[in-house]
Amino acid sequence: MAIPILYSAKRIEQQFNTGEEPVLVMCSDVNTYVCKNGMYLRLSLKIKSTSYGKTNIFLKRADMMRKLFLMAFAALSTATMAQTFETRFERPVHDIMQDVQRRFGVRFKFDSNVDTVGKRLPYADFRVRPYSIEMTLDNICKYYDWNWWKQSGNLYKIKLYEYPRRHEQEGKMMLDWLSTLYNNKEQWEARRDTLRREVRQRLGLDKFLDSCVMVTDKKGRRERPVQLSTIRKHDGYSTQNICIELTPGQHLFGTIYSPAAAYLKKAKRVPLIVCPDGHWPMRYRKDEQQRLGTLARMGAICVDFDLYGWGESEREVGADAHHTSRAHVYQAACGYILLDYMLAHRKDIDLGRVGVMGGSGGGTHTVLLSLLDDRVTASAPVVHLASHFDGGCPCESGMSVQLSAGGTCEPELAAVMAPRPMLVVSDGGDWTSTVPTLEFPYLQRIYGFYGAQDKVRNVHLPNERHDFKENKRQAVYDFFIDVFGLDRTMLDESKVTIEPDDALKSLYK
Repeated sequence: MAIPILYSAKRIEQQFNTGEEPVLVMCSDVNTYVCKNGMYLRLSLKIKSTSYGKTNIFLKRADMMRKLFLMAFAALSTATMAQTFETRFERPVHDIMQDVQRRFGVRFKFDSNVDTVGKRLPYADFRVRPYSIEMTLDNICKYYDWNWWKQSGNLYKIKLYEYPRRHEQEGKMMLDWLSTLYNNKEQWEARRDTLRREVRQRLGLDKFLDSCVMVTDKKGRRERPVQLSTIRKHDGYSTQNICIELTPGQHLFGTIYSPAAAYLKKAKRVPLIVCPDGHWPMRYRKDEQQRLGTLARMGAICVDFDLYGWGESEREVGADAHHTSRAHVYQAACGYILLDYMLAHRKDIDLGRVGVMGGSGGGTHTVLLSLLDDRVTASAPVVHLASHFDGGCPCESGMSVQLSAGGTCEPELAAVMAPRPMLVVSDGGDWTSTVPTLEFPYLQRIYGFYGAQDKVRNVHLPNERHDFKENKRQAVYDFFIDVFGLDRTMLDESKVTIEPDDALKSLYK
């Protein structure tokens, strides 16, 4: 068997005290080599110091050092020779991973649900590619349905396989393949129409809409049950909660941010921006109120809504419901139904200025709503878009929309917006770091089919991470000021009133 080599003084003491398996200990301060527990050679040891900075291990007989050294390596040679065709050259996966670390000078961090205990890897050493750490990890990890992810420095994280997540090179290969399918507007639009049809089918949107509650109003019209709160007036805008019963006992919960009544009276018609939320601490948080309140002050009606199983929705279905495929279709339906309601019941909305904007998981649903409803005229997915990541939550990838039309990815789904205006906000601290060199050039090519490359833009923040902080909000403000003609003079986040959570709730306060 292979003998693990230990350098940690603390770990050495643990091994000697607990009587674990044989260990080859390398103590750099005295250059002593010890084979423990008698399987190869039993020795009497004395640990003089256990300060973990200095550990001195004295041999009972100093003249045995050479003999021990030779025996340890003989044991290693014997273990190597025991690997044959008949044994499938098996080795404990823990041992081969240690060897790989030493060979390539890297470190591994195993996710909590990756267990190496008792696992033996057939043809272990033959899976090593001395010229490539990543090919080596591919060969080892795929046997156990694991995957590796490069972290900072020389650290690699080993995780279970995740179907929505791929390596950046795979994203490039996907976009290269997709680009071979269309070379002009006509070919692209044929593909676009197929995507729209199949995404809708795979999502199950129409089946879900058919199951939704409808009631008859006083005029005999079929309507969805809607509750609106009283209007709360603020500096240059107002807020009003909306609650729509979708399926029996399950509701859409949101808040409408509107420009001040005086502005609406003067403007006649204003833009609408639907704002799906992401996986941040609820839609009641400060930065979301700042963003929607500021856009309302500048002249746009904005409306957000709870994720399925979050906020008030959690009171109806429980938090675990969020991590289901139903969350995917439910949240898509929320955006779709909310857009439908607002356009049908707000006569002050300009049908030519309808936007969608959201970050992270809200970016996923920004792309999805833009694809499902061609009434959307401008789209702004923030810290979301990547060819190698579909969204790690079932509320984003719980239904098999990525298999539509023989296989697709988020940038292609986003490209359905072409040639209508789109802003992609990315940063250097998450999966969107590749946007400037990979996803954005792909989008520019599609927009180029319409002579509209200037209609798609990317604001990349290389020194920022995954959030919706000031610079990302500013990018969104600039975009909608440009494409919807909002009033820049009203851009002042300090004027937004941050309401308490309960003020933004409809049923469960």
